[in-house]
Amino acid sequence: MNESQLEHLEKIRQQYDWLPYPYIPIDRSARNDCIGLYFHNLVTSYYIRNQKVIETEGKLILDAGCGSGYKTLVLAEANPGAKVVGIDLSEKSLQVAKERLEYHHIKNFEFHQIALDEVPNLGLEFDYINCDEVIYMLPDSLAGLKALKAVLKPDGILRANLHSSLQRANFYRAREFATLLGLMDRNPEDLEIELLKEVMNSLKNSVDLKQKTWTSQIQKDPKGALMNHFIQGDKGSTIPEMFDLLDQAELEFISMLNWRQWDLMDLFQNPDDLPAFLAMSLPGLSLEEKHRFFELLHPVHRLFDFWCGHPNTAHFSIPVAEWSLEDWKTATAYLHPQLKVPETQEKMLEAMTKFQAFLISKYLLIPGLSEVWIDSALLNCIVPLWDAPQSVLSLAQRWHQLRPVDPVNLQPLQFEEALETVTQMLTTMADFGYVLVECDRSVPDR
Repeated sequence: MNESQLEHLEKIRQQYDWLPYPYIPIDRSARNDCIGLYFHNLVTSYYIRNQKVIETEGKLILDAGCGSGYKTLVLAEANPGAKVVGIDLSEKSLQVAKERLEYHHIKNFEFHQIALDEVPNLGLEFDYINCDEVIYMLPDSLAGLKALKAVLKPDGILRANLHSSLQRANFYRAREFATLLGLMDRNPEDLEIELLKEVMNSLKNSVDLKQKTWTSQIQKDPKGALMNHFIQGDKGSTIPEMFDLLDQAELEFISMLNWRQWDLMDLFQNPDDLPAFLAMSLPGLSLEEKHRFFELLHPVHRLFDFWCGHPNTAHFSIPVAEWSLEDWKTATAYLHPQLKVPETQEKMLEAMTKFQAFLISKYLLIPGLSEVWIDSALLNCIVPLWDAPQSVLSLAQRWHQLRPVDPVNLQPLQFEEALETVTQMLTTMADFGYVLVECDRSVPDR
C-alpha cells in the first residue's frame, strides 16, 4: 500500500474515532430488527444460492468494518450458535462495539483493530462475511474484495455494497462544494458541521443543492452530514462497474439483498401489455442488463447491496415453481428461522382458532412485498413447521385429514388434490421467503 493510500485510511480512522458509526444507542436491541435479522441470517442467502437449508451452529462470521457494532449484534442474534469476529480501523468504534455486545449478553465474539487487507493474517476462514458500507470508501476496492475472498470458505457467502453514483450524485456535488469551502482540509468535526449548517441555512429553500441534500433529518441532526456531505473516500459506482469489479475479483454475483425492489417489470404500468419491441427483448436480458435498465430508469437505491461467492460452487437446483410432482414427493419444508419465535406462533394459533386470516408479513416484513395474509385453513400446513421440518407428503396427509371432502359438492377429495393444494401454498410461501423447501430427488438426469 502506497503512502497516499495509507493517508487515505488514516483519515477514515480519524473520522470514526471522532464519531463511531452507526451512532445507535448501545441499549437498542436487535431482536425487533426483523429485516436485518432476515437478511443476515446465513440461512437466507445460503438458501437463495443453493436451495438448501443450513444450520448456523458452529459457523464463523466476519463483520468487516464493524464500526460501533450494531450489525455485529444483528449477526450474532440472527445466527444462533455462530461466532462473530469484528474488525475495524477505529479503536474508539471497537470499544463501543465491545460494550454493545457485552450489554446484550453476547458471548461468542472477538474484535481486532486491523485494516481490511490484513484480515488474512487472522488465519481464519469464514462461512459468512458482512462488509457493510466499507468497500466504496477504500482506496482500492478491488484489493479489499480480494482480501475478503481470500478468507471466504469455498461455499461461503460475502455481503458487500457500493454507493450508486446516480442516486448519490447530489451528495457528491455537496462534498465538492464543502471541499471548495475548505471544510475538508482536515477531518470534519463539530466546527465544520456547524459552518456547513450556517451556509445551508443561509441559502434560499429553492436552491437545488439545499433542496436535495439538506434534508429534514440532517437539519434535525446535523451530524448526519458527516455520513453524506463529508464522508471520507466516498465514491459512486454504476451497475456495470459493480459487475466488472466482481469479475476482476473472481467472485460470482448471487443476488441483491433487496432483490424484490430491483424487479424491472414493477416499473411498468401494465407489465402484461408492453410495447411489442420491449415485450420481445426484455425476457432475453441478462440479470446485469435488467439491473442496468432499472438503474437508468429509476435510480432510487442508495446502495448496490449484494451477496456474492466463489464462482461455480453453488448447488445445481431447479426453481421451485418448475418442480414436478415427483420432486414434491421427496421434498421437505422448513419454516424460516426468523419466524420461529413464540410471539409469532401465539398470534398464528390465535388466528387459527378464531378462523381469521393471519398477517404473516407483520412478523417478517420483506422489502418489496405488500401485506401478505394466510388463510386460517392453510395455517394448518404451517403449524407443524414450528416444531420441526416436515415432509411435503406429511403436510399433504394432514391437509387431507382436515379437508376430506370438497366444501362445494361434498364429494370425497383424493389425496392427489390435497397434495396439489399444499404444493401450491408452499410454492407461494417459498417465493415470499417465509418457507424454505428442499428437494431430495437427484436432478442431473433431467
